[in-house]
Amino acid sequence: MIDFLLLWRLVSRDLWHDRKVSFCMAASLVAVIAPLLLLFGLKHGVVSQLQKELLSDPRNLEIKMLSSAAYSPDWIAQLQHKAEVGFAIGQTRSLNTQADLYVDNRHFVENAEVIPTAKGDPLLNTVSSDLQGGQVILSDSAAQQLNVKAGDTIHLRVLRKLNQLIERGETSLEVVAVLEKSRFLRPAIFVNSALLIALEQFRDGMHIPQFGLKTGTPVTNMPVVFAKVRLYAKRADDVAGLSDWLAKQRIENTSRVAEIEAVKAINRVLNLIFSVIALTALIGCVASLMGAFIANIDRKRKGLATLRLLGFSNLSIAGYVVLQAFIVTTLAYIAGLGLYMLVSEIFNQVLVSSQNTRSFSVDISVGHAVLAFLLTMLIAVFVSLIGALRAIRIQPAESLREL
Repeated sequence: MIDFLLLWRLVSRDLWHDRKVSFCMAASLVAVIAPLLLLFGLKHGVVSQLQKELLSDPRNLEIKMLSSAAYSPDWIAQLQHKAEVGFAIGQTRSLNTQADLYVDNRHFVENAEVIPTAKGDPLLNTVSSDLQGGQVILSDSAAQQLNVKAGDTIHLRVLRKLNQLIERGETSLEVVAVLEKSRFLRPAIFVNSALLIALEQFRDGMHIPQFGLKTGTPVTNMPVVFAKVRLYAKRADDVAGLSDWLAKQRIENTSRVAEIEAVKAINRVLNLIFSVIALTALIGCVASLMGAFIANIDRKRKGLATLRLLGFSNLSIAGYVVLQAFIVTTLAYIAGLGLYMLVSEIFNQVLVSSQNTRSFSVDISVGHAVLAFLLTMLIAVFVSLIGALRAIRIQPAESLREL
């Protein structure tokens, strides 16, 4: 059995006795650990920020259909169930996606975009997108022109030509939310599908009581069809595949695949650079540690032989060497992590001070720090085990040769 308390006392006192050598061994580890942490922190910070910016802008996930067709609700429902699709909702013809908004004679918006929305709309990113009845959401631009806020009432006005007469329909709507300016720049009103369909049917000459007119033909039972689909991929990696799938369906579309691929390319290049540098550093670290541990064992052959003479087993001698490596490596990692934190703060201050790089940072998570520690310990234990094999070959009689 190994007496861990005894081993700990022997190892700690031995390291303190040879503190200069111990310091040199730890310093050689710090010289590898700190730069690698800084390099990985910079790589992780840059790529994470690029990916965050990529995903925080829902327009990067959007696939825009360029031409109009006739899409049934069933076809759209099947599209919504595709694994790559994050959000999909039908749109009516372009002519029917505009309307006038007003509060009074001084506050109005002409030809505001009318955009369908529903629960889970990534462009809005709000639970309020699950609209009911006459509820709507306004873009910041439209809200400023109308001088309204959430909870206010606005009026929607739509014109049509029926039997050579110009008719004007109006309906009152409740504003449930106003978007952040960065979400949508143009004057727009987000509505549920029912209101958008009612707008199209009104313009097609049907009788829609909601708009306050009694004229028009009765609403037919013909199935509703949509001219386009507002479509968003679930993840950035799904955009290219979804765009290709639409192209195979002979649906012309456009997306920001190029921007997404640019971020992926940067990630691949940084991964390659980091991997090559890390591998080179690790090989050098292993070689350095192996030489240091073996030289240290050779220097202490007499002391180790004395321990064998006192009854220390092979397992105890191996534990002695491994525990010594564990302590040195732990202290080196703590020092390397502290040095990383200090230098990374300097880097971050420099990056923030530059207008072109202020969005980037040097950053590693707690999980990354723990993983780096475990990897460092794995290397140290591996190297120390090689030294332990050399140590257990030392015979007890060696301690008596110089007496």
